[in-house]
Amino acid sequence: MSTHPDAPRVAVVTGADSGIGRATAVRLAQEGLDIGITWHSDREGAERTADEVRALGRRAALARMDLTLLPDAADAVDRLADELGRIDVLVNNAGTGVVTAFLDTPHETVRQVIDVDLVGPFLCGQRAARRMIRQGDGGRIVNVTSVHEHQPRVGAAPYCAAKGGLGLLTQVMALELAEHGINVNAVAPGEIATPMTGQEDVDVHRVRRPGVPVGRPGDAREVAAVIAFLSGPDASYVTGASWSVDGGMLRMGPQAGSHLRDDSWRRA
Repeated sequence: MSTHPDAPRVAVVTGADSGIGRATAVRLAQEGLDIGITWHSDREGAERTADEVRALGRRAALARMDLTLLPDAADAVDRLADELGRIDVLVNNAGTGVVTAFLDTPHETVRQVIDVDLVGPFLCGQRAARRMIRQGDGGRIVNVTSVHEHQPRVGAAPYCAAKGGLGLLTQVMALELAEHGINVNAVAPGEIATPMTGQEDVDVHRVRRPGVPVGRPGDAREVAAVIAFLSGPDASYVTGASWSVDGGMLRMGPQAGSHLRDDSWRRA
């Protein structure tokens, strides 16, 4: 990705008030990018992320985004790009999920999860890509999916449907946007210690997960490192790929990753 040497590089990270989003915003700021931060309900969390970004000497701008209010929610991408002067990287990180049996999941819940996890990233990606094309020097889009982009989980039908769709959307975006110098990839986390999994501020090295080959959950910063790579110049020949950050969970199957209670599977 080439930008004018005097132009600041700008990333917009959705859902950057905590977890993977916060870790990504901070990591990209460490890489020298100014950061646009979206938040849904945790304004204070977003402000803490902004404080960390500014402490690294980079600019930060905030915008509320409610991806159940489409298509208008995608306006936040344009507002942040206007405030920061451009957009070079979009990280579609905001997401939601439910744990409900397929037969018991109401239509309203299905629509909410699909809107937040699939339609929202679709529309935000359009906004960012159009701006990148007008700027004329390419860009990066990273869609945060899940291991459930690739394998199912009982009780998560809408989530799996949305993340699987986002994975294929990533591939179509990569094909169509390549001629404009825009690389599009997915990052598929496994179990990561974040508020979404009820493990905020947990030392992952003290948590046992026998069904995960590396034996523990992931840290949000481990996901952020992969997103940062895909957002930077070293990933210039990477597009249309899905990068699993899961400690080997997909090799076991997500059900095994969370349900195995001992290490007996490790022995032949």
